[in-house]
Amino acid sequence: MAHTGQCLCGQVTYRIDAEPVGARYCWCRDCQKIASGSATVNVLFPESAVEYSGEITTIRMIADSGNTVERGFCPQCGSQMYSRTVEPADSMPMRVRAGTLDNPELMPPSAIIWADSAPGWAVLNPDLPRFPQGPQVS
Repeated sequence: MAHTGQCLCGQVTYRIDAEPVGARYCWCRDCQKIASGSATVNVLFPESAVEYSGEITTIRMIADSGNTVERGFCPQCGSQMYSRTVEPADSMPMRVRAGTLDNPELMPPSAIIWADSAPGWAVLNPDLPRFPQGPQVS
């Protein structure tokens, strides 16, 4: 089954021809900044299964993990569409922003990553596993 989504203004659309491999909240400082103070909620897919249409602007940065991460967003409305690790290559699935999915109920988050970076007032679901940093970071 294909999954679809779009940005707020509809200029960027996408189709995903795979089932999600996971979903999680991310409280890293970069995600807090792009989510205006909250965590991002990401559904993870194999990158090769995700196809975007429309103009996307990207920014590459070194994340707290030390990986080089590309973030894609709509240049018209500013909606965050995805993040993906580009270095090391093929190391992680693409993180599609859950709110851009046409079906945001597709997969609820099953973990909280970078929990140690969350502000004291953040509401963290006590039923979900928490990783102090990323799941691969000790």
